[in-house]
Amino acid sequence: MANTFFQFKQFTVHQEHCAMKVCTDACIQGAFTAQYLRGATGVHTILDIGAGTGLLSLMLAQAHPAAITAIELDAGAALQSRENFAASPWADRLSLLEADVRALQPTALYDFVITNPPFYESALKSGHAQKDQAMHATNLDYAALLQAIAAHLKPGGSFSVLLPYQEFLLFRELAERAGFHACRLLQVKQSVRHGYFRTVGIFSRELQTTVEEELDIRDAHNNYTAAFTALLQPYYLKL
Repeated sequence: MANTFFQFKQFTVHQEHCAMKVCTDACIQGAFTAQYLRGATGVHTILDIGAGTGLLSLMLAQAHPAAITAIELDAGAALQSRENFAASPWADRLSLLEADVRALQPTALYDFVITNPPFYESALKSGHAQKDQAMHATNLDYAALLQAIAAHLKPGGSFSVLLPYQEFLLFRELAERAGFHACRLLQVKQSVRHGYFRTVGIFSRELQTTVEEELDIRDAHNNYTAAFTALLQPYYLKL
């Protein structure tokens, strides 16, 4: 059975009410995006689409002083996020909306958007409704996600997305058609022996040269690599 909580250095993520638990690739997205934001200017507000446990919002809150609004459709996950936010050191600038982002009217635009969306648009589903909603694009496909991002993002803003490597190729094509261009990419491998299995992409409406990096989680001896350790050291207890 999965742990009911995940302890980080500065916060705890309880996850018993969430179909999707804390995972390494989401932690990589949070840490990589936090690094990007530390070098960005003019980011005062962040929107987290599909908050789940609230992990990404909490990771960004640890690293950046922006006010963060998270949106979550599932009632159990929304409750979990709200509780995790309230127990964190940054409760005063973390808020949760239980809503469908497609139906949410953009009363305010955000400087930055982060999302770890449902991965698979056409793969076989598990038969577990809550997990299928979290893992598969049953409610929010890639085109609808891009529409939601465009509706809530300021004209000069940017966004971060995590997807499996192959699915990311499709998403990038759709993003280009929607006027978003990849400015930073992180290609992730489970180890030096594996091929790419996840991509973290940061997009903006500004056409620019794409900076692409590679990250191996484990080395040939199955130990965390120096690059992975450096990236996650601010968060993981044992690094």
